[in-house]
Amino acid sequence: MDNFTPFSALLGGSLIGLGTLLLLVTLGRIAGISGIVSLAIFQREGRSWRLAFVAGLLLGPLLVALVINDFSFSTPDLNSRTLIAGLLVGLGTAWGSGCTSGHGICGIGRFSPRSIVATMMFMTTGVIVASLF
Repeated sequence: MDNFTPFSALLGGSLIGLGTLLLLVTLGRIAGISGIVSLAIFQREGRSWRLAFVAGLLLGPLLVALVINDFSFSTPDLNSRTLIAGLLVGLGTAWGSGCTSGHGICGIGRFSPRSIVATMMFMTTGVIVASLF
């Protein structure tokens, strides 16, 4: 069980929850990444906080890597499968009116029936695909 890291998982989950709570309390916004990125690109109003949010997502692991010596993360190989998977995820977030972060973290926390069903579908599909491939 070398990969069992309850402290880092608890800390990471708590920070994600705190971040989503702060965004909801301060700006009244849901921390759904697909919506934040989409509106940062296509909508002028509120662009600055959305770009700051995305920058924080990208810079966070890099800052942690500077502080913690044994911190490592990997990036996927860019090949046709990865690009097709990314496009399918993008289509799924558009069709599902949100992404796993918006539905799973924020929606379930607000007891949204739509988000609970969407998250159950995400998880079921993920288990099936992971089992097949």
